[in-house]
Amino acid sequence: MKKTLLAAVLGACVISAPAMAEETVKLRVVGQPLATGLIQKNVEQPFFETLQEKTGLPLEVNYKPLDTTGIKDVEELRVLKSGMFDLVSLRLSQVSRDEPTILGLDLVGLSPDYKSGRIVADKYSKVVDARLQERFNTKLLGVWPFGPQVLFCNHPIASLSDVKGLKVRVYDQNLAQFVESVGGIPVPLGFGDVHQSLALGVVDCAITGPSSANSAGWPEVTTHVLPLAFQMALNGYGVNLDTWNKFTPEQQVTLQGAFDTLVDDIWTYSEELFDDAGRCNVGATPCDTGTSYKLVGVQVSDSDKALLSNGVKEVSFPTWSEVCDKTNAQCSADWKKVLGESVGF
Repeated sequence: MKKTLLAAVLGACVISAPAMAEETVKLRVVGQPLATGLIQKNVEQPFFETLQEKTGLPLEVNYKPLDTTGIKDVEELRVLKSGMFDLVSLRLSQVSRDEPTILGLDLVGLSPDYKSGRIVADKYSKVVDARLQERFNTKLLGVWPFGPQVLFCNHPIASLSDVKGLKVRVYDQNLAQFVESVGGIPVPLGFGDVHQSLALGVVDCAITGPSSANSAGWPEVTTHVLPLAFQMALNGYGVNLDTWNKFTPEQQVTLQGAFDTLVDDIWTYSEELFDDAGRCNVGATPCDTGTSYKLVGVQVSDSDKALLSNGVKEVSFPTWSEVCDKTNAQCSADWKKVLGESVGF
């Protein structure tokens, strides 16, 4: 009798285990803002809308762009930690206010091109992931770029030094310190406020990627563009660990693989957009993804490149490490261990 009862219990467990693994997981997803342009529209949103079909995982995905949720980008890590949303397309520069370790991915001058940016992202994302898991109950699924952030001005410029005395829109403290170091006046502004601020003279210049600027119409209210890559504007996908742990180990491998492919696709598409939008903004051809404008394209000089490169050791790293080490004692030491050699530390 006892043997029969035990066999029945074990049999019930075996039968119920697969059912538990196949229970539908509801993913409440916050994406990039609609205003950021083509990566959100053409790559990110279609990925989430077809994620269940492509992976075969038991998912129910509810995707909402950030600017339709009422949530501010600076709140994204708090939203993830609280469980209000399960997965967020993190705007890393903005959320670095809550976790300064993140900004080590994208210090001003660290990544002058896509190749170096990908190396930095692949190496340092492991450090960021460990920190997010520890403090925000969040797993980092991947890191990708909007692309090199360049300078748009409604004031004639011929080099980086010409921003002296000009008001320049910035989006994080690291960039603000660098702009200040070359004589500019940093003005923190959200992306959605920049077009009007340029038009009204609240700022003279602003920094963003060529494609985002094109999508938002910045060339309508500017005259010059200096294509010097200040930062890569890295972003990432974070998932709440409680949600992640609802999946079996095999399902986690499948889901991570889907995000690995997405991240690779965005790196490729971002570079294509950067090249094309760079042509569109100055009226060159081909211009396939944006609106053609007639900005003056300023030639990047060797002295501009040197000024930016030297800025890592002289401005952006010291500025960031002082802040980061206050909340994470190993912050700058971990960064130097992973990336220091590449910039001459």
